[in-house]
Amino acid sequence: MKAGEIAEFVGGTVSGNGEVEIVSFADLKTAKQGDITFLERPENFSGTNASCVIVPNGFDTAQFPAAITVKQPKLAFALIAQKLRVRETFSGIHETAVIAADSDVRASYIGASVSVAGDTQIGESTEVHDGTRIGRNVTIGTGTVIHPNCVIYDNVTIGNDCVIHAGTIIGADGFGYVRDAEGVYHQFPQVGTVVIEDNVEIGANSCIDRGALGETRIGKGTKIDNLVQVGHNVNIGKHCVIAAQTGISGSVVIEDGCVIGGQVGFGDHVTVQSGAVIGSQAGILPGKIVRPGVWWGTPIQPLDEYKRQNAHIKSLERMKAELKEIKRKLD
Repeated sequence: MKAGEIAEFVGGTVSGNGEVEIVSFADLKTAKQGDITFLERPENFSGTNASCVIVPNGFDTAQFPAAITVKQPKLAFALIAQKLRVRETFSGIHETAVIAADSDVRASYIGASVSVAGDTQIGESTEVHDGTRIGRNVTIGTGTVIHPNCVIYDNVTIGNDCVIHAGTIIGADGFGYVRDAEGVYHQFPQVGTVVIEDNVEIGANSCIDRGALGETRIGKGTKIDNLVQVGHNVNIGKHCVIAAQTGISGSVVIEDGCVIGGQVGFGDHVTVQSGAVIGSQAGILPGKIVRPGVWWGTPIQPLDEYKRQNAHIKSLERMKAELKEIKRKLD
């Protein structure tokens, strides 16, 4: 693509040579001729060999062979990288794959040792990679990629254009038990389902439990990192991001557009309202309502309160020394 075409694609303004040909993308330090890169913090700029640079508004572009000025350089770079990147695609059905006769499998690729149980539908242009097990009555849309060694339990629905990374388990029983008078735990029925809407990405070795009696749902466009646990009956809204090692207990509701940091722990029946941002390693007590804003700490609290609390804790040693001195003088 020419630099001018890229500028039009990302809604930016081109300066310099708009006819320069761009064939790939790279970061500022490693970019070479034919590459496009981006500059987000002008104060850190020390030069680049890229043929075209995406820069923020107000940045001097005279030093570059070609430049594209936009409001959000990182976003524009991500969009054009998706367009320039050539992802390896696969086709065919491996001879070791086992597909039930009563399933409707139109996938472009079924890898080695994949098994697909009965009454399952897999749409066109979908790839199911080596070692994956897909249960009965599963529906998978078009253009979805399921990486190696995933397990999709019975009665799960996965939408279009999703990415499920290696080792992920979708539809396992939720962690629900009832204790009797003798202290023995009995499993509460885990017979619900999982619904994953379109354009969802789930990182490697994550686990999405089925609903107990209803459904666990992940909304359109949500991105989940590696090693995330989503409990039964959780409802995650559209366009959320959830970072690695977060654990979400049963019946949690996370509304649209929330941002969850890494290693966050959710008690059951929590509600996170749209616009909330939860910082890493926060702990949320059962039943808590987390309103819009930035939250941190355990138990979770608004960021300003968390910072004040940390400042007080850091001053304890000094206060201890001052009290010791006061006591010495009084004595």
